[in-house]
Amino acid sequence: MMEKQARDYLLEIPLWTKKKNTLSQVRDFLAALGNPDRDLKIIHVAGTNGKGSVCADLTGILVQAGYRVGTFVSPHLVDVKERFLLDGSPVEEAVFERSFRKVLAVVEVMVERGYCHPTFFEFVFLMAMVLYRELGPDYVILETGLGGRLDTTNVIERPLACVITSISLDHTQYLGGTIAEIAAEKAGIIKPGVPVIYDDNEPEASAVICRAAQAVGAEGIPAGEAEAYRDVAFAAPYQAMNAALAVRTLEILQASGKVEGITPQVCREGLLKVHWSGRMEEIRPDIWLDGAHNPGGIAAFIRAVQAQKSQKKIQLLFAAVADKDYHEMVNLLCRALPITRVTVVQLQSERGLDSGRLARQFEQAGCNVVEQFPSAREALHAALQNRTSEDRLYVVGSLYLIGEIQNVLKEE
Repeated sequence: MMEKQARDYLLEIPLWTKKKNTLSQVRDFLAALGNPDRDLKIIHVAGTNGKGSVCADLTGILVQAGYRVGTFVSPHLVDVKERFLLDGSPVEEAVFERSFRKVLAVVEVMVERGYCHPTFFEFVFLMAMVLYRELGPDYVILETGLGGRLDTTNVIERPLACVITSISLDHTQYLGGTIAEIAAEKAGIIKPGVPVIYDDNEPEASAVICRAAQAVGAEGIPAGEAEAYRDVAFAAPYQAMNAALAVRTLEILQASGKVEGITPQVCREGLLKVHWSGRMEEIRPDIWLDGAHNPGGIAAFIRAVQAQKSQKKIQLLFAAVADKDYHEMVNLLCRALPITRVTVVQLQSERGLDSGRLARQFEQAGCNVVEQFPSAREALHAALQNRTSEDRLYVVGSLYLIGEIQNVLKEE
């Protein structure tokens, strides 16, 4: 019964609220829980695209080296418990439930004292800190939610290392309208004396990150195209860069004596075992899921499709959330790929963009065959019915869409 209660409670908390706790107030919640984060060895990961993949790569290598690893990621695709991983798999139900009850008990007291009820992300972050202290992993990989400087996860005080993945325009209404402004928000996770390993392929972002590191006395360590790690399990070329960030981070930590056993063979074997759902994932022959959900992610997705060098025709199943730059996403897709058919869908999320607006955008961008559907189930059935042996189907545009499609496939 508690399993259903916990999930129902969490999913009823609004994702976005006008009033929320400050980082100092989130720190107060942690204090009331016994400051569980202070018992954990944390690697903190921020960036626009690739955060989840870098977290998966760090986890895979550390597990291969013989460590127990907790990984807190977002969003979840089907079940909220996917956010709390131990050695790459969701934690046990009993641990999930205990952490929920502990946090809820503290929340009730703190709200009585005048604090805001935690947002959804604040609540699950508090749960993560509680459950990882209980489980006692050797390391915790902690992914930011939105931005960095003001992100809930930035209450942690002394991570082992900070990692910043590729920077591109996303969440501009919250983080700024330029690469430099967004990079400054992401660089807000940098802590004095803590090494920061960053993707060095965007000069404007790199300059901002370097200055931020120097300002607080942190060592900035770039990883560029020359360091790209090609021997990875993922199909997409961009994963070579994500793997490079993970490998470089663990090499730096090994050099400082904070981890051991990170050999080239361990890195290679660990990365080859990594599976990160919904990132250029072939779920059935010629049916691919990719969670690209902003222009930078779509550009990387396009490069991945082109690298496949397939002669088959391309069909898309597409959805987007309303606060993304879907105009640019659609234009990029239609300019770069020979798309023969597009199926668009209205997401069930309150942030989902109207399928009619999406369909018109694809038509204006030059796609002649566009169908729209009110649900992922109907859209998937239509796309599969229209697909021939000469077609590849790519599901892309939103991680919410990936989750909805996975749920349909799971049920059927």
